Amino acid sequence: MMGKKIAVVTGASSGFGMLTSIELAKQNYYVVATMRKVDKKLALLERAEEAKVTNFVEVFPLDVTNNHSLYVFKEKIRELGRVDVLVNNAGYAGAGFSEEIPIEEYRQQFETNVFGAISVTQLCLPFMREQTNGKIINVSSISGRVGFPGLSPYVASKHALEGWSESLRLEVGPFGIDVVLVEPGSFQTSIWSSGKHITNKSLQSNSPYFSYMKKLSLHLEKGEASYGDPLEVAKLITEICEQSSPKLRYPIGKGVRFTMFVKGCLPWRLWERMVMKNIE
Repeated sequence: MMGKKIAVVTGASSGFGMLTSIELAKQNYYVVATMRKVDKKLALLERAEEAKVTNFVEVFPLDVTNNHSLYVFKEKIRELGRVDVLVNNAGYAGAGFSEEIPIEEYRQQFETNVFGAISVTQLCLPFMREQTNGKIINVSSISGRVGFPGLSPYVASKHALEGWSESLRLEVGPFGIDVVLVEPGSFQTSIWSSGKHITNKSLQSNSPYFSYMKKLSLHLEKGEASYGDPLEVAKLITEICEQSSPKLRYPIGKGVRFTMFVKGCLPWRLWERMVMKNIE
């Protein structure tokens, strides 16, 4: 670790987290790549070996929703003595229709996507504040700016992450700490397959929303071929880590900026018609 900055990446077993861990290690960071289940570390370690950065990537178990796991991680940070970059990437996508989603499923979504990010950040902030520098990069989504039917748990959690990040940036900026939101559109990651949790009721044929759910699923499946390469997001995060004065928001992905622009310009009724027509 001599002469290397230290980066913590949550949710590093796949997708953005795994690729970001490798890219940061290639840029001379010592990366603590955390994941809930360390038995999923093989893909990360294989990529680290290919990139010849195995010695600079340390896999560490962390369940961002578990107090004991967070306590053990806190001891790990004390051992390291500093944190230069925190990438809050751990998360999953909950789906279904609001009437049918048990409130407990909403709570679980927020526990991971929102409270998990807050918990890890609270552990790292004292070190960054003492250093008078650091970067906290929160992996949000276009869903943090644009609502979509059938994805309300995920959308709500990402909207909450965005609001918290705005406040946090204003709070810690005077201590030399940057807070950044990366807002990907649709990329080829497991969040839309193994990571998507659809509430059981919305999948039942007797659900009043069943046909609606099928339309939405087809809409997402049709778009899969055009989903972006997640390496683009990992490279963007790595670039942000090297910037002296990063912006608050970095939208990335096909059509993301245009979608946000159009939503901001159109009256809600017209925007609503466009969304509904798109999934018919």
